Amino acid sequence: MEPPIRTARRFLPLFTGAVCLTLALTGCAGEDAPDQARKTASADTAAKPVPALSAAHARDVITRYSKINNEANADRNRRLLDTVEDGPLYAMSVSDYTETEGLAAKDREPYKPYSYDVASAKLYIPRLAAGQDRWFAAALSSEKGKAPSRLAVFAERPQHKRWEMVSVVDLDSQKLPDVSLDREGYATAVAANDNKQLAADADLLRTAVLDNFATGGTGTGKVFAPTEASKRQIKVHSDAATRFGDKGTSVFDGADNRYTDAYALKTADGGALILFSHTHTQTDAVAHSGLQINPGKGDRAWLHDVPRTSIRYTFVCNDAATVPAKAEPSRLIGYTCARTDASGPPVPSWSASA
Repeated sequence: MEPPIRTARRFLPLFTGAVCLTLALTGCAGEDAPDQARKTASADTAAKPVPALSAAHARDVITRYSKINNEANADRNRRLLDTVEDGPLYAMSVSDYTETEGLAAKDREPYKPYSYDVASAKLYIPRLAAGQDRWFAAALSSEKGKAPSRLAVFAERPQHKRWEMVSVVDLDSQKLPDVSLDREGYATAVAANDNKQLAADADLLRTAVLDNFATGGTGTGKVFAPTEASKRQIKVHSDAATRFGDKGTSVFDGADNRYTDAYALKTADGGALILFSHTHTQTDAVAHSGLQINPGKGDRAWLHDVPRTSIRYTFVCNDAATVPAKAEPSRLIGYTCARTDASGPPVPSWSASA
């Protein structure tokens, strides 16, 4: 483990007292200095971005997350989970709880506790300007001694005075993005949206991901170069097209997305690593009357084993992509989805009998 990086905030302000620049000066920039000199020094100090937190603190945040997450998952304790998760990740975790509770007791797999290996964690702690929301990213492994295979984002929630994990993405490769780090080991946060220095922003990437599911990447999905992640999304689309043969259809579409926060870090090539979220739907429908869709046991929590003429599933997903600084394709390096809802009209015969 690398030695903890001390937060630069401990060294602020840069000028703590009178400062004599040369012997030729008639005085020091202290109480007798001109107001303009003191204001300039103060402004320069305030404007200097500082790390979101120290490396030691970040590792403590990860350790706390693992501990409380295990406790919450053991009993599917939503209130406890809410103290360490937020945003799309919390929605995904709660949906997993809901799906498990819809299963018969014999079908529920016992929970296996885990912990993220803080020793192997790769931290990406950005320097942030005053007033910016504090966050950091981390490449994590849940197996001691194994290379990180997940990218997580932790954000500070000032109203609760705590850090919470807001997203996590399973990577298709253990080769991590080449995030640019300064001499002290800190990353540089960049704008995830409306950033003219990048070939694509989070909004365009989100649209491209939705296009992969909806059309197989024939539209804005072309923003992406072929990667394992983008190919997998396109395969989901193509498999759905033939899933029911001539007996039904399966169509993907975008959905209202509550999770518009996005996080971006400068990469060594001048581009960025962007972490964002999206929401999409999958609607399965029978081709004509007389047919029905029988929900699986994983759907029981929402559909209660009732046959349907159509089912609309909602998925919340976390995504990670690297974006170049020049006009070249971006690379989707991983995504993770969870079904968060399912609904649809029962078959008429069931409605009549009910």
